[in-house]
Amino acid sequence: MEGASPDDARPALGDCGRWLASLMRAVVARGGTALYLFRGYGRIARLIGVSALAPLTGCATYQPVSLPAGPDLVASVRELDAAVPQDASLIAVGKIDTTRPLTIDQIGLLAILNDPELKSEAGEIDAARAGIVQATIIPNPVAIISYGALISGPATTSSFSAALSQGIAQLITRQAHVKSAKFHAGQVDADQLWREWQVAQKARQLAADIYSGELSIELTRHQIALLSQELDEVKKAIAAGNLTLAAQAPLATAQAGAENVFVSLRLDRLKSWQTLDGLLGLDPKVRFRIARPDIGPLPANVEELLADLPERRPDLMALQLGYSSAEEDVRAAILGQFPALTLGGSYNKDTSDVISAGPTLDFGLPVFDRNQGHIANAAATRVLLLAQYQARLDIANAHVHALIAQIRQLSADLATARKAATASQSLATTARQAYAQNNLDQRTMTDYETTALERRLEVIAIERQIVEDKIFVAVELGLGLPKMRLALSGEPPQ
Repeated sequence: MEGASPDDARPALGDCGRWLASLMRAVVARGGTALYLFRGYGRIARLIGVSALAPLTGCATYQPVSLPAGPDLVASVRELDAAVPQDASLIAVGKIDTTRPLTIDQIGLLAILNDPELKSEAGEIDAARAGIVQATIIPNPVAIISYGALISGPATTSSFSAALSQGIAQLITRQAHVKSAKFHAGQVDADQLWREWQVAQKARQLAADIYSGELSIELTRHQIALLSQELDEVKKAIAAGNLTLAAQAPLATAQAGAENVFVSLRLDRLKSWQTLDGLLGLDPKVRFRIARPDIGPLPANVEELLADLPERRPDLMALQLGYSSAEEDVRAAILGQFPALTLGGSYNKDTSDVISAGPTLDFGLPVFDRNQGHIANAAATRVLLLAQYQARLDIANAHVHALIAQIRQLSADLATARKAATASQSLATTARQAYAQNNLDQRTMTDYETTALERRLEVIAIERQIVEDKIFVAVELGLGLPKMRLALSGEPPQ
């Protein structure tokens, strides 16, 4: 749901201005005492009224915003927002071609541009920037005006007094609060970029899983077909009295196991598609073509990338900005120990027509409250952010090294699995030739072919895990994704 636009808050005699105007009209309409109170001071009353109304002419107006009537899911991948800013790091062109098979990187970008949850980030960033506006506003001065109408007694005139004062304590902490608000806005901005990265990473992982799942499903379907064919032949042989019933059991068990795997793979694929469609803002029934994942080798300079990780990972940047904001909060809390001081001036005329004027000074005595609570809270927040930053940095380094070790182990296992798959496929081909020449029975040939299929499934599973681990490594190192928020029309962080 989109909020009201900035134009809705245009300067106008808004609700507060209309309220004051109606109040003044009601006072005038009362007549009698009200008119008497203002009699002789019409010029002053007009001045007061104009002074009160002048700042209120800039009040914001209220504009209702309706909730959406229903879901806003897209029925086709071609209807998605595919316009990528020109300086995105993964795509050199300005628009993703959704009519062709999509790479996992393109799917990640589409998720950033269309994820329903990311659409709320504009409001969160605007709220953080509103904090900067609030922090920069100087507190309003306070004006006090009183009038005492002369009704009876020895006095000669009505009394009148006016005072104007301005708080000083808030001005002392203003600079620290402004800096804190700016750092906080930058923190929110960086956090939103990290959210985009996380969404893109999830979309890439799901796309890779779906691609590998499709391959596994097709191989498993072929395996089930072979076992079914062999089981039918065995049943015929049993009926003809050429085999005993015991020959059917191993094949039935193998077929049941393959069918269970097939059902599990299809369910996993369905869940992955539904989750991916959700990230893309698509209807859960939408399907599209996914290109073969191609991640590439691991970076050679991993240690160098880890060394400057805080300058590249958005979440670490956000914690740095949050820590800087906490630093300014501590500074503001310490400055807040300064006694609440109010400076001003007053003008008084009593009933004997004696006029006096002079400065006024109000200040709080720091006997009980020396801002200890705010200081303790700000200092604790700073310590917490420091610990979170260190923990996030340690976890990132540990994850990268662990993932690299897994990839190396899996790569070795993949080489072995591929050799075994090649050998099994060669044996299956030889077995088919022997069966065609009546030199091998069908059961033995089916066993060879089933083994070859299982070896290929093992290769696909290892390749899938390597792709996932490489995606995780890229994200942990802050590589391979846009360095700006794409969901806000490509505007770089301010």
